[in-house]
Amino acid sequence: MLSSTLFLDQSESQKRQYIDAETVFLALAKAKKAASDVRGSMLWRELRGKQTLIRTSASGAQKSLGPHSEETQAMYSSFMARKASAEERLKALKAQLATQQRLNRALRVGRVPNVVVGVINALENMGVQEHFLVVGTHALYAYESAAGVRIAEEAMATRDVDMLFDTRKHIAFFTAMKKLDSSLIGVLRKVDASFEVVEDQHYTARNQDGFEVDIIRRAARDLDPHPLRMSDDEDDFWAVQVSMGEKLQSARRMDQVVVATSGEMALMRTVHPLDFARIKQTLSQQIGRDPNKRGKDALQAKVVTELVAEYLPHLLLPGSTPI
Repeated sequence: MLSSTLFLDQSESQKRQYIDAETVFLALAKAKKAASDVRGSMLWRELRGKQTLIRTSASGAQKSLGPHSEETQAMYSSFMARKASAEERLKALKAQLATQQRLNRALRVGRVPNVVVGVINALENMGVQEHFLVVGTHALYAYESAAGVRIAEEAMATRDVDMLFDTRKHIAFFTAMKKLDSSLIGVLRKVDASFEVVEDQHYTARNQDGFEVDIIRRAARDLDPHPLRMSDDEDDFWAVQVSMGEKLQSARRMDQVVVATSGEMALMRTVHPLDFARIKQTLSQQIGRDPNKRGKDALQAKVVTELVAEYLPHLLLPGSTPI
């Protein structure tokens, strides 16, 4: 067993605040989905001498739903009521979230680097977060959040975050980026304008504070494009192949709300902690692995294994998946 000093319990007030903030964050996510279902509007317009119900999309496209009748009147009334209710709930939850984020900051609930939470939320806002998993050391923030503890710095300290790109869905990703007329480095610059792709390491972007974002992928197989630039932008990332990419991509998933030092929250998508531990243990035993990294790999494998055993034992049950 590892020393208990590697796990630091949060105070009861911090634990309660995290639960309250997580509840509001997840409720807001559902409210955003409900509001998106009723984007645009409905209106009545005279067409060919008849009052006709028109559905307008958020982009301005219009579709006729038929002339006035009991059925179209019911459609109109239902839609407008749902839209008003969704918008009211969304507004209220946004206000609650702002309060919860202030409380997070005041009670020092979060410690994920602000830039990491910012990048995750930027990908979410662009609608492409599903194509990436946070892997490597930063995944430990998700595990400790689920457990209600903090892992000691000796297992956590790092100045870069690894984002695994799912090459199996590359067509959907590139289609989305073209519609958005954006590049991946452009998304990062919405968070911090100082991000630049490193000239001799094109899978890495670095900001003015020296924090790095690495875009990694599995070794090319099947119909995977290779080499892989993340958009048509000449200055964008080129995803790099990693030895454990296939195992990470096929691992079980875990979604966990994490909190930045600023109090801002994000839904971090990562791998199941036990799969993480197995992959890290394998890395620690690879002959070609950087000796400076092997020790940390082994430590993280042990830390996460013990964290699950002590604080998240339900994940040890057959067929269990993180919630």
